[in-house]
Amino acid sequence: MKKTIKFISITSIILLIGCNGNNTKESTQSMASGEMKQKQVIYQVFTRLFGNTNTTNKPWGTIEENGVGKFNDFTDNALKEIKDLGVTHIWYTGVPHHAVIRDYTEFGISNDDPDVVKGRAGSPYAVKDYYSVNPDLAENPEKRMDEFKALIDRSHKAGLKVIIDIVPNHVARNYEGMNNPEGVEDFGASDNVNVVYAKNNNFYYNPGKSFEVPDAINDYKPLGGEAHPLADGKFIEEPAKWTGNGSRLS
Repeated sequence: MKKTIKFISITSIILLIGCNGNNTKESTQSMASGEMKQKQVIYQVFTRLFGNTNTTNKPWGTIEENGVGKFNDFTDNALKEIKDLGVTHIWYTGVPHHAVIRDYTEFGISNDDPDVVKGRAGSPYAVKDYYSVNPDLAENPEKRMDEFKALIDRSHKAGLKVIIDIVPNHVARNYEGMNNPEGVEDFGASDNVNVVYAKNNNFYYNPGKSFEVPDAINDYKPLGGEAHPLADGKFIEEPAKWTGNGSRLS
């Protein structure tokens, strides 16, 4: 009798463990499934490179020589394929209008000075106008905002959320807001430039000192030495602003 009771007890424990094991397995699978549903996958892309199939890669080359990707290269099919990778968000890098060496004066955009621009394409974070987008990325620079808005719509249609990035305190020396909302003025427009620091200033200044283009190193020449009306070793900025990164130098 005792053996029978003992056997029944052991069998009951095994059955209970088995049931708990199944429940634990189902619970684990359920949790894993929930985690997968909540998983966010970001696809970062340098916008000007994505659709550029030109492989020339000439140093200091122009858009005509080296090509450039466009907003329109992100077609419905391309975005679908990105989405099919399991991506939830697409991060377009280099979208805001930054300083570039290309003549867009017919669209009301002033030329940038090669002496203070990195390369010909410029740094995507040296923003020239926070309320516009890079004209290099548009098929029609005059309609660049419309083309970017259309890209956002296509991205959302593909089930992708859109991310763009900026560095709020990093602007081109030739900042020029052409599309400022009402009540918004350009950075530094109301600064007190007679002092190094004022709490309401946008920049730090070196009063009484003009900006000087840094001395070149390793035989560096803007645009590789190509002639350009603004590449003269000078850039007018009076008084000079601090370069940044903790440096008081201009």
